[in-house]
Formats: sequence, C-alpha cells, structure tokens
Amino acid sequence: MSSDQIVIVGAGHGGVQLAASLREEGYDGKLILLGDEKDLPYQRPPLSKAYLKRATPEDGVLLRGPDFYPQNRIELALGERAVEIDRAARRLHLKSGQVLDYSQLVLATGGVQRHLPIEGAHLNGVFSLRTMEEARALRGWLETAQNIIVIGAGFIGLEFAATAASQGRKVDLFELADRPMARAVTPQTSAFFAKAHTAFGVNLHFRSSVTAIKGENGKVSSVVLSDGTSLPADMVLIGIGLVPSDELARASGIDAPNGIKVNERLATSDENVFAIGDTVYHYNTHRGAEMRLESVQNATDQARTLAKLLVGKPANYDHVPWFWSDQGDLKLQIAGFLDESDKIVLRGSYEDRAYSLFGFKNGALTGVESVNKAGDHMLARRLLGEHILVTPEFIADPASDLKALVRPRR
Repeated sequence: MSSDQIVIVGAGHGGVQLAASLREEGYDGKLILLGDEKDLPYQRPPLSKAYLKRATPEDGVLLRGPDFYPQNRIELALGERAVEIDRAARRLHLKSGQVLDYSQLVLATGGVQRHLPIEGAHLNGVFSLRTMEEARALRGWLETAQNIIVIGAGFIGLEFAATAASQGRKVDLFELADRPMARAVTPQTSAFFAKAHTAFGVNLHFRSSVTAIKGENGKVSSVVLSDGTSLPADMVLIGIGLVPSDELARASGIDAPNGIKVNERLATSDENVFAIGDTVYHYNTHRGAEMRLESVQNATDQARTLAKLLVGKPANYDHVPWFWSDQGDLKLQIAGFLDESDKIVLRGSYEDRAYSLFGFKNGALTGVESVNKAGDHMLARRLLGEHILVTPEFIADPASDLKALVRPRR
C-alpha cells in the first residue's frame, strides 16, 4: 500500500481520528490531512464553556499535540481549502492552486453555523461559535459586555448563556420553539433545564424571536424583537444549528440529499470517496432510518470504522449514538433516542438535580437522558449497544440493581 495516498478533507474530530486510526491499523501509504483553519486541530465542545471561562488554555483544547503529526507521518496542511474534486482523475484541487492526487478521498467537512437572515447580522459584536477564531473574539468581548443576547436555545446557546450568566452578565435568550433543546430532549428535561437556567440568571423568552439587530458606528447596540420592542445589546450570539458542509461533494455530482449520503461502508456514490462526521447522511441502525448526527461520538466512531475498512479489515458502523452538554453545574448525557418513546420512566430526582429518564417504545428501551448521572449514562450505552432486555417495570422499581443487568454471569 506504499503507493497509496489518502487525502482527508477536514481536520476536526473525525478527520484527526481517522488519520490516527489509519496509522494504528497499519496503513503505510501517504496521508494528507487538510484543514481550512490555520489553528492546529482542536476540540470544539470546550469553546462554549471552559475556554470562554479561561479555565482551559488554547493548547489544552488541542486534539493532538503538534509533534503527533510528524511522528505519525501525517502531512498536516492548515489554512488549505478544497474547491473541486476531479473524480475521473482522482484529483483534489485546492484554493491555493495546489492539486493533490488521491487513491481514496475522505470528506470530514463537518458543518457551518446556520445563517440568520435578518438586518444587522454582520455587525461588529454579533457572533456564532463554531471555530477557535470565533471563540477568541467572543471571549474578548465577553470581558466587557454587560447586556448579552443569545438567539437559539440549543446546546451552544444554552452552554454560552450559562457561562455568561455565571460571570455576572445580563443574558436574554430567545427561542422560536416553546422549550429549550426541543429537537434533542424530552419535554421533561426541557422543563428541568428551563428552570435551571432561570436560576442561573438567564432570562428565557420562548415563542419569541429577534427580527433585527441595530448598531451604532458599525457595532451592535440593540435588538428588535418580534413584538416590536427593543432591548439594549452589547453583543449577540447566534446559535440556531448547523448546515452540513456538503457543497464540495454536490459540486462534483456526489449524492448529497441532506448532507453527504454514504452506504454501510461509509462510501459515497463514488466508490473512491468516503465521508464521516456531522456532514454524513447515513442509515442509523439504532434509529432504523437515514439521518445526520451532529456529535463527537458519531464523527470519531465513524472514523475508527472507516480506518479498518480502508485497510481491508471487516467493520460495521453500528455504534450507539450518544451526546452530552455541560450547562452550569449540570451535565446532560444522552444515549440513543427518546423522541419516539411511548413510555418514559424516571429514576432519581429532579429536586436533587440528578436523574435519568429511560425511554421505551413498544416495551423496548430506545434511549436514556441523564443529568448528573454519569453511571446511568455508561450503563445505558451498554444496554443499548448489547441489546440487553430490560422492562419499564424493572427500571421504575427504585430497588432494582441496574448494574446486575450488565454484570458478567459465572
């Protein structure tokens, strides 16, 4: 395989993990990892929490140290953007004018923040939070801003709101839906976090939106709400979800109906082009449907699976989806899916700020939401991943020993 050259487009969690796993699996060909940012590849989750609080230095969020790449013969090309795939010639054209040949091409392009099409969205002091560059700028503004507007009550918006409120800032958060994290969690967990954020000092506004952002001398000064009222604003964070970065694939004729579509081998409609991570539209065995998953777990587990496949080893991507979000002193962890559950069983206590919700559909466990219950989360991943049978009645009984379900039998 020494004449092979694998090119990975995207130096996020998935791309870096794939490069590392390829070497671990014995791939000996040339390996090129492209990143369109100039920073060394880094973790994204801390950007809205520990990094903003200055509790973590920049080198503390790196995915790998700077020596890792040369030591593993990974050619790291930063600040390079792929602009065209010549599928017939197996060549990748870069914005810099460079052309790379490939034996296999992997698209780990992730996603970009969804644009909010309103007046003033590009004023100085209006941010999204996806990149290290954005986090640096946001952290600087956060030191002096007093009136902060957050648009969107997803993970990023809520994580940032909790961080800003903990630093004594006035935070108003606006969400079109009637509850926080409406697409990701049960109504019960939404209600719990709404109450918690109010206690953190965040002013929550549901079924409400910002219709315009006003500025003075090019800098944000206020926002106009859907009811016509105006609020002062020193800075605005927009967190209304991601759009898959699939334009490179679509331009080359690769099938991308809602992100880049892949088969069970993580191959696209071109057998020499593969895709992993947030941008991938795949059949999820735990969901029983095609979907995109925006999570670190999905990106890294797909990367490990693809590494095996590319070196000729058998592998299937059937990992249990899991997610997490740290908001204030609350750690939310989710395994599987609860949105289609017909029965929800509570273990723990909302009042004690430590609980798990077990979701069942037709008597089968489909997912678990946990707050400050890391043990329950790890157990849930075992139950779902190993298809261990458990009943709602067993979960509902506080005397039940959940660990006995996964304890090795003698």
